[in-house]
Amino acid sequence: MSHQRAGLDAAVGAFRAGEPVLIHDFDDREGETDLVYPAGAVTAADVTRLRNDAGGLICVAVPDDAATAFGLPFLADQLDHPAAADHDLSYDDRSSFSLPVNHRETFTGITDEDRALTIAELAAATDIARSDRAYDPETFAESFRAPGHVHVLRGAPDGLADRTGHTELGLALADAAGVSPAVVVCEMLDDETGHALSPEAGRAYADRHGFPYVEGSELVDRLV
Repeated sequence: MSHQRAGLDAAVGAFRAGEPVLIHDFDDREGETDLVYPAGAVTAADVTRLRNDAGGLICVAVPDDAATAFGLPFLADQLDHPAAADHDLSYDDRSSFSLPVNHRETFTGITDEDRALTIAELAAATDIARSDRAYDPETFAESFRAPGHVHVLRGAPDGLADRTGHTELGLALADAAGVSPAVVVCEMLDDETGHALSPEAGRAYADRHGFPYVEGSELVDRLV
């Protein structure tokens, strides 16, 4: 099962089934391939795969309206420190990072079980916040505490029309699949070089495991 599972259609089908997808953004952006899951389907075993097979930072992207209901800001806007004064990323205008959180039913928050719980509950909270106008930051704080071990990413207000990072690519895929609009993204790293996994190696990994691989350019072309 190789490249017949490649592309947007296969990626949408995988997300509907709760399965992961590999998304490569753009060579002139981060040039990274992320392992991306629909957050509502993530289990402890999936977190194990993310840290062992991907190796980057395990984050949960939520859409702008949910982040607003949660009261979660862009982290850089809240940091009063010289290190946060100049945002000089060569590949982007800003970072999507918001607060790192743990669910209140976790212990340390870092174990695979703890992170899976936090991730799944962030997806559930996203669904609730989108349907309940009374959901507010105090409601969010009843279930989550900060700082924690799951980094929340805040999607751009207009999605891919605003920004084409893995945050927005993953959220657009979730929307196309009709699943909870919260996604786990984690950069895939090369164990030998320590660099980002090459697209060729990413495709090979996808082929070995039967996961779809999709280029960010296809998501932009077909979903914007």
